[in-house]
This record gives sequence, structure tokens and C-alpha cells, in this order.
Amino acid sequence: MNRKIIIYQIFTRLFGNRNLGRKPHGTIAENGVGKMNDLDDATLRRIRYLGVTHVWFTGVIRHATTTDYSAYGIPTQHPAVVKGKAGSPYAITDYYDIDPDIAVDVNERMHEFESLIMRTHNVGLRAIIDFVPNHVAREYHSICKPNGVKDLGEGDDTSKAFDINNNFYYCPGEQFTPTIDLEQGSGTSYVEYPAKATGNDRFDAHPGVNDWYETIKLNYGIDYRNPSGRSYHFSPVPDTWHKMTDILLFWASKGVDGFRCDMAEMVPTAFWAYAIKIVRERYPDIIFIGEVYDQWQYGSFIASGFDYLYDKVGMYDCVRDVINGNRAASAITRQWQATDRINDHMLYFLENHDEQRVASPFFCGDARKALPALVAMVLMMPNPFMLYAGQEYGERGMDEEGFSGRDGRTTIFDYWCVDSLYRGYFRREQLTIEEKRLALMYQRVLRIANREKAFSRGEFFDLMYVNPSSRYFNAHSQYAFLRKCDDEVMFVVCNFSADKASLRVNVPPHAFNHWHMEAKREVSAIDLLSGQEIQQPFSPQEQFFMDVPAYGARVYKFSIKMNKTGYVLNEHNKDEFPPAHTTEHLLNQLMGRLFGCERSRNAHIERKKSKITYILDHKPDRREERMIEQQMNDLINQDLPVTYEMVDRENLPDEIDASRLPDDAGETIRLVRIGDFDVCPCVGKHVRSTSQIGRFVLLGTNWDEMTHAFRIRFKVVS
Repeated sequence: MNRKIIIYQIFTRLFGNRNLGRKPHGTIAENGVGKMNDLDDATLRRIRYLGVTHVWFTGVIRHATTTDYSAYGIPTQHPAVVKGKAGSPYAITDYYDIDPDIAVDVNERMHEFESLIMRTHNVGLRAIIDFVPNHVAREYHSICKPNGVKDLGEGDDTSKAFDINNNFYYCPGEQFTPTIDLEQGSGTSYVEYPAKATGNDRFDAHPGVNDWYETIKLNYGIDYRNPSGRSYHFSPVPDTWHKMTDILLFWASKGVDGFRCDMAEMVPTAFWAYAIKIVRERYPDIIFIGEVYDQWQYGSFIASGFDYLYDKVGMYDCVRDVINGNRAASAITRQWQATDRINDHMLYFLENHDEQRVASPFFCGDARKALPALVAMVLMMPNPFMLYAGQEYGERGMDEEGFSGRDGRTTIFDYWCVDSLYRGYFRREQLTIEEKRLALMYQRVLRIANREKAFSRGEFFDLMYVNPSSRYFNAHSQYAFLRKCDDEVMFVVCNFSADKASLRVNVPPHAFNHWHMEAKREVSAIDLLSGQEIQQPFSPQEQFFMDVPAYGARVYKFSIKMNKTGYVLNEHNKDEFPPAHTTEHLLNQLMGRLFGCERSRNAHIERKKSKITYILDHKPDRREERMIEQQMNDLINQDLPVTYEMVDRENLPDEIDASRLPDDAGETIRLVRIGDFDVCPCVGKHVRSTSQIGRFVLLGTNWDEMTHAFRIRFKVVS
């Protein structure tokens, strides 16, 4: 894949839930639940338009829950060993089954999952699911395993604490007696004899409140209780290795494109080398992402076959401190240097289901403060970036859902409706201006990452060592670097300060020598975030001047082979009236959505009165004409922001028809975006947001039956 991987994590149970009950500790009947079918084509397409390449569907495999599905032949779980009403998605009860919560028709849950994977692929996305190899639910029992497959624990010798052929570890002669009072909601006590070891390497019968008491540890051939010290028994191949590899192959056969491997570092690298090799022999393009927190083990897990590893204790912790002012921005340099040999394998992120939301007061309290970090983490290296659904709208994670308290995290244990996702995907008219602007910024950065070859596959040069703190550059608040591919250079500066920064940035001779670049007396650079164009010297002898907004960034693009100043955009002689011209964009998109027609090729847009023609399959009736006027004014009243984006002609978005570009269009194309409703190549003048248009008035229409031309006459009234 030549594109940069951008992963969008969706907690499937929460994503599509539109039930606003939000009762703490509420049941599925009281609070509702999202379904796989909520992720329809339009929703997946919107996720893709955000700039995403992969979707991680979290929590799709059947796990422990208090909800009773026994009518469907699904075993019930004792509430004493389930966290929350909905249960943890990492307490798997059947590796071969789909969570019934997220199915519309429980009996067809696997078919619904297969359809979800198909829809995901059809819109151009790839699908990742969890693989939870270290532990399972205490009452694990597969009812969906293929014929001939033995269940985990089936045939274990429970009289032994450890045996190479056992799937679990046992505490012979001891009953499971945790040191906490478990909720015994079923009226009967939970009994486990002999007790099994707990998932977080607790090898006795008495886990506490901070242990993963609802899970049991899987045995990969390591004897943790050997009096002589930990011992390894990998030959012959342990039974668990065979069973877990078969599970990976089962899901790969369903069309899954990758696995996010939960707590991968708690499973021996020898298993990963064994399993990944077998899976890749059949599915060579599948990717493996490991949750590993020990930096000293990064190299061994990559050597065992992992494509990418969480860089939580590295870049995440560093950047979080930078956002909060607890570390200097220059610390980012030291952090990437710490993993220099394997940076391409590091997965960067600012949020996931385990971490606190950026906008929560437990993190920094304002999603805007993380925007310079977003730019740095997405554009600095070619490695993947992951965001958690709702992050792009500034989700705060400050609900007190039930088992999950008010801690700045979005619950993974409770039935709940996440406000930002509800509004962002199903009630977009309720989004605030700030939320829309934040989402557009995310979209802009992620799209830049994939559309500019300098970011997806170019080289990186850190500028911090030649820009120590001075009157014109603050190394505590600003971070600067270059990216280059072929003749294109990207000059990126991130400002973590609450104040606008007027900077002078040095580029050292080493950068010119290393990349065989000639100094330029002047280059014409376009900021891909704002569309601003500047002329600056690009030379080791002169500084690069720029103004960077508070909590913002500049991403200047220029060519080192440029023989003339300025990017040539297709010029025209129109003197547009911005409100009417912006209305033309809205109307083109609306007519396409309502009638399935092309954008107009025949328009006369003027200040007093405008005319525009569409080719339709039928003459709209009066009701449809009223609908056009009403929906146009609804769009205008949403106050959608109008923004600009500069892209190479070869990297136009899929939704842009390149054949409609004028013959004299240059290599750099300006795209005009109206919220996420419309995008169109255009060099004309527009309003800053749709509320500045005024009111759309449909003056009249004409219909030509022979040509099926539908002509609309309209004006905008301030």
C-alpha cells in the first residue's frame, strides 16, 4: 500500500447507538445498543472521506455480558464475572462467534458481520478486528467452533497447575475466591473449582479489584510457577498455539485485513513468529498490530512478524506532556530518535479506548490544543496513525455511564450513546460550529497525509537542532521539520502555544547537502492547511519567515525545481458574487443527491438573479421544487464552513471528476470544501461560511421535455 495507513477505531456497540436514555448502569433495553448495520455504505463512505484507510471494529467477537441471549442458544454469563451490564469486549466467550448485541437479527449475526466486511471493502476501506490472545472470559465456551475443533480447556488436566497440553493454568485444590465482593445478581453464587489463573498473570485463586478478575490466562507453554524460575516449553508445539492460530485463520478467511493483537507482549514472541508465518502463507497482505508497552521488547516483536506496535509509552506519553506544557516540543525529537531504527513500525495515536479523551479535563480540556500534535504525529513519519471515533468532534468522555465512572474515557463496559458520535453521524445539524471546524481540520490533515507523496513515502529531516530557543523561535512551544519526495518539499511547523507565533526558522546546510538541493533565492509556497501562498527564500543563509496561529500549524509545500513564482491555477475573468457562487456549489451537490444528476455545465451566476441547468430523468413536481428551496435554506442555516485545499492533479479525491477540469488547469488544483457536504475544484470567490449567503429564493423553473433540461432561476437575499 503506497498510502499512509490511517486507522479509525470504532467501538461497534457504541457507534451507531441513537438511544438517548443514558441511564447509569442501564440495561440494553433501557440504553440501547449500536448495530453493525448502522455502519451502512453512506456512513463508511463518510469515514473514508475523513482520510481513513482502515477501520478497526472493536468488540465484534462474542464476549461476556449480562444480557440474556439463551433464547438463541447462547450460554448466559454469571454477572459476578462480568464487568458492567454490557461486559468487556476483552473477555471473550467464543472466539468463533459474533457479539449478539451488535446484530439486528441474532441468528444472522455472522452473516451481518460478513456483510459489514463487504461494505467496508466496497467503499475502499480495509477492516481490522481484535485478536485477544492472552486471556478469555472465565466462563468461556464456544458454541460456534467448526466441526472437529476442540474447545479451549477441553481435555485439560485440572490437577496440574501447569501442563504443556493444558490451555489454562490452574490452582489445584482451591476454589476461586477473589478478595472483592462480586455482584451476584443471578441469585446464585459464582463457583469455579479448581480456580484458574487470572488474565493479568495472577497465578493464585484470589484476584483483587484491580486485577482482570473476569478473565483467565491462556497457557502458551510458559511455566510461571516453576520453583527454579520461569521455564519455557515450546517443543512440541503447545496445544494453545495450534488453537489460536486456527482462530486467526478463521477470521482471515472472513475477509478481515488485519488484527489488533491485545496485550501482545503477554504472549511469547515464539508463538507470534509461529502463528504469523502460517497466516501470512495463506493471506500475505494481512497486517498485525501489537499492543506492546515495553520499549525494550519492540525489536523482538517486530522480528517475530508484527507490522506495527503501539508507541504508547514512547511518542504518546511524550506528546501528551508537550500538549500540557510538561515537556518541551523539542522532546519529540528525542522520542523519535529513541526508536529511530524501527520508526516505520510505530503506531502513533492521541486517543484509543484505553486512554483519556484529549478534550477531557483529565487530559488537556480542549480538543484544539491537540491540533499541533495531530499535525506532527500524522505528517512527521510515514508510519500509521490511529484516531478513536469521536476524537474528530472533540468527544470529552466525561459521562458517568455505570461501571465506567467519570474518568475522561469512553466506556467499554456499559450500554451507552456517545453524544459526539450521535450528532456527528446521525444528527449533523446539531453539531456546533467549533465541532465542525475541528472535524474539518482532522479531515484536512489526514487527507494531506495520503494525497501528498512527500508524507506517505518521503524522507524526513528534523529542524530542531538548528532552531534552539531564541527571540524568533521557542523550542518549548514549536516543532519544525521537513519532508521531501522527488522535487517536492514540505515545510512543517507546529505551534503548541496559546499565542500566535511570528517565526524565523533555520534550515541547515546539511539538509541541502543530504537531499542534493540547491538554495533558492525565492520559492512560492502554499500552506496546505489554509491555502495561503507566500514567497520566501529557501537557503541555509536565510531564515524562513512565517506566522503560525495559536494551537495551529503551517504545512508549506513548494517545488525546488520551480522556475517561476507561484503555482498556476486555472485563471478566469469572472467577477463572482461570493454568496451566489457559493450557493452554486451547494445547489450542484444537492441536486446530485436528490435527483442523481451531474453537476451543472450551464450556469449564469450573477448578483441579482442566477440561472442554472440540470439534465434530469423527470420533470420535478411542485413538491420537489419546494423541497429544493427548503433543503437549500436548511444547508445555509447550518453555517457550514467554506475552506480551501491545494492538491496535486494526480492526487485528486475520488469524488472529483478530473475530466471536468478546464484544459488550462495547472498541476496544482484548489479544492473548495463546504463542510463535508460538498467538494469541488474552483478558483472563484466564496463566502467564509454558508450563513453569510443569506436566504435562497427559488424564482421559477423551466422544463425542456426534448432535452430533459431543468432550468432553475434563483437569487440570494441577505
